[in-house]
Amino acid sequence: MASDASSPITQDVLTLPRKLPAEALTNLVGLTRDQMREALLGVGTPEKQVKMRVGQVWQWLYQKGVRSFDEMTNLSKDYRALLSDNFTISLPEVVSRQVSDDGTRKYLVRIAGGHEVEVVYIPEENRGTLCVSSQVGCTLTCSFCHTGTQKLVRNLTAGEIIGQVMLARDDLGEWPEPGRNPKDETRLLSNIVLMGMGEPLYNFENVRDAMKIAMDPEGISLSRRRITLSTSGVVPEIARTAEEIGCLLAISFHATTDNVRDKLVPINKRWNIEELLGALKEYPRLSNSERITFEYVMLKGVNDSDEDARRLIKLISGIPAKINLIPFNEWPGAPYKRSDWKRIKAFADIIYKAGYASPIRTPRGEDIMAACGQLKSATERARKSRAQIAAESGLT
Repeated sequence: MASDASSPITQDVLTLPRKLPAEALTNLVGLTRDQMREALLGVGTPEKQVKMRVGQVWQWLYQKGVRSFDEMTNLSKDYRALLSDNFTISLPEVVSRQVSDDGTRKYLVRIAGGHEVEVVYIPEENRGTLCVSSQVGCTLTCSFCHTGTQKLVRNLTAGEIIGQVMLARDDLGEWPEPGRNPKDETRLLSNIVLMGMGEPLYNFENVRDAMKIAMDPEGISLSRRRITLSTSGVVPEIARTAEEIGCLLAISFHATTDNVRDKLVPINKRWNIEELLGALKEYPRLSNSERITFEYVMLKGVNDSDEDARRLIKLISGIPAKINLIPFNEWPGAPYKRSDWKRIKAFADIIYKAGYASPIRTPRGEDIMAACGQLKSATERARKSRAQIAAESGLT
């Protein structure tokens, strides 16, 4: 809503100092509604107008995808100048973009401090999934995961997390055309999976705030059932995820005994299978979710026996679940091999006959190192030998 020259907004603008240096500007991307409200109040937006202003700016950012305050045409010129003088609209920088033969897109993205993360878009029939990173590197050192060979650098901010969604929508040309209802647009990016670099539950607040932005009905407006958070098993944060985010949950399970899981997923030494399953049994009730996805990477001779399949069925008894079988995606120096296709099918058949969905994930983007477990920023891609990685994982 435009204001005339005598409006309270104009008077407030005239009494404020002029534009701050670029490094002092606050990025509006990633602020929650409450944080944006406080930020707008802090630069002189009248209390009686701030709710409306937050709504207007929010829609321009997350529904229309604008990158300039000058484009926010339902705000007065003076108010747009106020915003420009105090705030910025900043996304992570796309350093490179690779497209796989199967249409998968991998973005190398630079964030503050010059660090880099990878983001992957996977097109499928009737849906498109964006695999989002939550940390630079990872602290969990899962021995089958390429990201796990890169040390944790830092957590991503909420703006850097939701910024990955926004830059992917930029690349896909998915922001609604002027004058069109966003609900009339085809959703090329229909799902988010927090399965990229990092452990989301070790960056809970930023992940939560970014996903709240993604779910907000006046913006990107993704259903919570279109968002899946994958964790290796940070048990104390699982109930909190149900209550504060309410998205679908996936567990990087990968083994049916503590001895094997301790080696594959070292966080198991802190919270073992029994403790993890205890927390998972409560999740569907707390989050009103239909079922939990158990991710299970198929490693030749390590976790792929018929006995493993039967133990898995027994372990998850009583939990609404599906088992997502993942053929191991090899990477340079990996200490494992992918299970034979015949072995994977036999494993899946045992689970299916026990009454559980057991889809075998089709590897996507392997030719550009974009498949599950292969992400690792190019500048941090240390070339460890197979023997060195195996020794670190305790497999020798």
